[in-house]
Amino acid sequence: MNRITISEKIRHYRRERGLTQKEFGEIIGVSPQAISKWERCECYPDITFLPEIAKLLSCDINDFFG
Repeated sequence: MNRITISEKIRHYRRERGLTQKEFGEIIGVSPQAISKWERCECYPDITFLPEIAKLLSCDINDFFG
């Protein structure tokens, strides 16, 4: 089974929207380094960021799970 991680989904949706890691981080309120770590599975965004991330990336919060 091919499982897509939260990290891959964040990277996919961010790129689909044409946002750089810097732009995305500025909007969310975190550093570009944090975005990079999220996308490399080094850490995950705090759960409190997920609703804002989903809204910004025009996806459903449930897209990050399951």
